[in-house]
Amino acid sequence: MNQSPAFMQFIPLAAIMLIFYFLLIRPQQQQMKERKKMLEAVKAGDKVLTNGGIIGTIAAIRAEELELEIAKGIKITLIRSAVASVLDQPK
Repeated sequence: MNQSPAFMQFIPLAAIMLIFYFLLIRPQQQQMKERKKMLEAVKAGDKVLTNGGIIGTIAAIRAEELELEIAKGIKITLIRSAVASVLDQPK
């Protein structure tokens, strides 16, 4: 009988692990880095969209809290991680 070496049985498993890494894990890590960079770059005056769907302008930043003006004279406080995207981000 022809028996393949033991390491030959692990090649398909290693190939599957590489495929998972490059198709799932690595892109997700890059997305997380970009999101963290975006949240750190948020400043007063930026127009943002929150995870709850609220659009407003950042009035003030205090550590991890943001004061968001959603209408003239109406401000709400939210945590920095609740920002989904910056809408008027310069390219």
